[in-house]
Amino acid sequence: MASTSDIRNGMCITYNNDPFQIVEFLHVKPGKGNAFVRTKMRNLNTGRMLEHTFPAGTKIEEVRVETRRYQYLYNDQDGFHFMNMDTYEQITLQKDLINAPEFLKDGMETSILYHTDEDRPLSCELPATVVLEITYSEPGLKGNTATNATKPATLETGAEVRVPLFIETGEKIVVDTTTGAYKERAKE
Repeated sequence: MASTSDIRNGMCITYNNDPFQIVEFLHVKPGKGNAFVRTKMRNLNTGRMLEHTFPAGTKIEEVRVETRRYQYLYNDQDGFHFMNMDTYEQITLQKDLINAPEFLKDGMETSILYHTDEDRPLSCELPATVVLEITYSEPGLKGNTATNATKPATLETGAEVRVPLFIETGEKIVVDTTTGAYKERAKE
């Protein structure tokens, strides 16, 4: 059993008989009254976000998890198919277990969080940033960088992101998978 003083980002706990992962937390010690911990958690079964405040010293049950490396293969009507990079075993995950399925590219390496006691996948995390090629974008305008104007661009995975006006079709860009936003041009 852990307590609220052990809470950290990425920690997995059991709350209302469901596994949750701590996304953000804040220890608060007001001048008057008792201390508490304000958390933002993601339900690992449904993917829904929940904000909850724990009084200081509350006992919480930690879930034992481990991260395994998997390679994305393809998706079909059954779900998204991944292969374990150590044992070559294949698994299928549903879309709601993946943090940014629109940026998955064939052969991409991902991290899948496993509940060790039940040996079942809880969530799939893509790398923080991915390099993707633009398959379609309106023609760019040279020298138009004074404003922060953007235009839509379609990526090789089919996802659409907003990019600066000077980005053209065929260029590779870096996309932040947590926000889904353009970061920069990819370095060659």
